[in-house]
Amino acid sequence: MAGTRAALGFRAHSGWAAAVAVAGSPTAPAVIDRRRLEIADPEDGDAKQPYHAAEGLDLAEAERLVRRCTESSQRLARAAVGAMRAGLQASGHRVVGCGLLLGSGRALPDLHGILASHALIHTAEGQMFRDVLAEAGRHHDLPVLAVGERELMARCTADLGLSADQIARRLAELGRALGPPWRQDEKLATLAAWLALATR
Repeated sequence: MAGTRAALGFRAHSGWAAAVAVAGSPTAPAVIDRRRLEIADPEDGDAKQPYHAAEGLDLAEAERLVRRCTESSQRLARAAVGAMRAGLQASGHRVVGCGLLLGSGRALPDLHGILASHALIHTAEGQMFRDVLAEAGRHHDLPVLAVGERELMARCTADLGLSADQIARRLAELGRALGPPWRQDEKLATLAAWLALATR
């Protein structure tokens, strides 16, 4: 299949994600797209924080609310990732995978246990939005490389064969070439995409 290889990278937040696409050489890729993906229904007041909205409801009603919001976010994530992939393909790129940043990896209890803890409510919401992005990648036949933020730099130095200083310099060069915004979101999403490109 022809086309320059490209990969996507995502860093999720409540209701949205920073998304970056890189392409070219796995040793020195270029950023070819960056955008904000909206993955919560703007017409649904509960969609950005469904577990917060479910707090205080009876369990059956809470389950319905969380399921409704998850399903709508899945549809939005599929559409957003699909649009990004289609745009890259139209410009001659072959998208080979995506990188997704993970949180702490803390195991979650059932919904009743989640709703009993405000800290777990935050954790569950973060996990939900990461899950819908992973599902969207798989829906579009993109292998998903998931890596914890705390392990990201160590994984990059090991897999890319570059030092942390070399990676930081390359990120700074990419940021200067692109111009703002070049925040932590874009930098980390770029590293996730870079890893996905290098490991495919």
